[in-house]
Amino acid sequence: MLNEFFLKNAGSKCTKKEKAGVKPWLVTLQYFKLVSIHHFSMYLISNFSDFQLTCLGGFVLHESVFFLSGLPFILFERAGWFGKYKIQKKNNSPEAQEKCITRLLMYHLCVNLPILLGSYPVFKFMGTRSSLPLPSWKVISTQIIFYFILEDFVFYWGHRILHTKWLYKHVHSVHHEYATPFGLTSEYAHPAEILFLGFATIIGPAITGPHLITLYLWVSLRVLETVEAHSGYHFPWSPSNFLPLYGGADFHDYHHRLLYTKSGNYSSTFVYMDWIFGTDKGYRKLKSLKENERFEAVGKEM
Repeated sequence: MLNEFFLKNAGSKCTKKEKAGVKPWLVTLQYFKLVSIHHFSMYLISNFSDFQLTCLGGFVLHESVFFLSGLPFILFERAGWFGKYKIQKKNNSPEAQEKCITRLLMYHLCVNLPILLGSYPVFKFMGTRSSLPLPSWKVISTQIIFYFILEDFVFYWGHRILHTKWLYKHVHSVHHEYATPFGLTSEYAHPAEILFLGFATIIGPAITGPHLITLYLWVSLRVLETVEAHSGYHFPWSPSNFLPLYGGADFHDYHHRLLYTKSGNYSSTFVYMDWIFGTDKGYRKLKSLKENERFEAVGKEM
């Protein structure tokens, strides 16, 4: 039965030779993966309303991904682990870290959650749904790519505006209280900034009205990206080492180290906007100088 299932659902585009060589373990994995997703979706749909799944489910998902991915960087910093990969040698005090966590919990409950509740009618109007059938991976991936592109564009200009004198002093300076960022500082910001830049994250889904699973995936990826960019660590496995035009921690850490009028590096996920408008020249120059110094040091050793 499992073999027939695979040949019908997953192997329709395979050649006869490929179908003949179907491996039982692959068929079993494919089958149970699809059945598990289907059953889980049915459980959610049967027990929760669209409003609960979109707003409360989205909030729980965001909090879980955010704190589970961000808290380890506090542990790394306090324990001194992975020190050779830390971008800045300076550490935040335990008091500063605790202040960040306390403020975040307050902002998330008093700002993020009400925004999510208030935006539900917009998502519903645009067609967001939780019902079956689930969208194909082609649809999901296309929408996610569109969200990243649109979010990068909107975030870049919003971020540049926040670095004007008045807005920086009264709004964006809250986020820059941490010149040495760690994962959780990614969402440490003035409530007005949460509203302003949060628009960049929700505009894509608001336009397309995606299936709830696509919305969940987008929120998760966006949270993981911004936590990594503020982590303060550049690992060998960091996404910026593999993904073209991806900014990452080293790129954004530079933004936090400099004065607001000279920082540059305003992009969110990918750096093409900074490259197009020349707002990453200082960072590129510094990287070039460091590379030259490294080559000179290697030359002297030889």
